[in-house]
Amino acid sequence: MSNKGVREIISVLAGVFKAHHAPHEIALGVAIGAFIAILPLYGLHTALCVIAAILIPRANKLAILLGTNISLPPTIATITWTSYDIGRFLLARENYPPLSWDYIRNFNLSRFSEFYYPLFIGSVVLGLLCAVFFYAIAWAIARHFEKKRLFEK
Repeated sequence: MSNKGVREIISVLAGVFKAHHAPHEIALGVAIGAFIAILPLYGLHTALCVIAAILIPRANKLAILLGTNISLPPTIATITWTSYDIGRFLLARENYPPLSWDYIRNFNLSRFSEFYYPLFIGSVVLGLLCAVFFYAIAWAIARHFEKKRLFEK
């Protein structure tokens, strides 16, 4: 790769880092990323981040990607369990079985749809709640740093 190509790549990356750095734009990116992270579309989170970055141009692109980091291996079990329970609660008429270690041990492909529908419904609700929560936190932090920078000038 030529020096010109490397400089162009660095220029594009610098533009991504500098663009949309107002507190609302950063918080919006984190909220979108958190929502995506909660969705049980494992393996598609990065693609969904790219799609969100294109469809919501005012959101900070890096913040979208960073927001998805709440769905890491230590938190996936808690997110999945909570989402499933929320889905079961919302779909109480359907009488979905409670999630237990015995249920997981005896899980097979035929039970996938029985498990996935309440999981998906619950994850949308949990994702919206997490998006609001992380928006507020990210906005407060970004606003704090923005004020700090303004006073230093």
